[in-house]
Amino acid sequence: MGRTRLTAERESELYEAVLDLLREVGYDGLTMDAVASRTRSSKATLYRQWGSKPELVARALRHNKPVSVADIDTGTLRGDFHALVERTDDCQLERDSALMRGLAQAVHANPDLHQALRELLIAPELTGLDGLLRRAVDRGEIPAETAALRYVPHMLVGAFVAQELIEGRSPDRAFLADYVDAVVLPALGAA
Repeated sequence: MGRTRLTAERESELYEAVLDLLREVGYDGLTMDAVASRTRSSKATLYRQWGSKPELVARALRHNKPVSVADIDTGTLRGDFHALVERTDDCQLERDSALMRGLAQAVHANPDLHQALRELLIAPELTGLDGLLRRAVDRGEIPAETAALRYVPHMLVGAFVAQELIEGRSPDRAFLADYVDAVVLPALGAA
């Protein structure tokens, strides 16, 4: 697909418009026509640049991430997890949490969205998380045979889902930091 290069500012503007529309109307209500209208661009340009609605949404979410797990290496596992928590703010966590709840429902009915999210958002983060955990094993912070290693992504996603479901509020940095110390690190034998 022949993509013309957008300026970083224009690309950011388009991604923000996509995320705003997602928050307003949800995935099913988001159309390329609405994105084109909101961003004063043509639908043809959007399709030429991103190919599909699922890819555009996944790239907008990827662009919106404040930090990648792969960019964190403090020298300790606890430090790495806490750095990940500290590099966002509570307002952004609340907005992202609401957005992810809506997308979680949309994924079930839209296999193309699920595939785009896995390829563009989830897989790179899992690779970064694997590296973070591998460094902790190499440093001797956690035993390589720890059964909980393979469940760390599940534990982290679970924190977001459980906080909202059980307490009726979005997770914040204080909750996530405490969750890492009380749940994730002990499960890994690192506390």
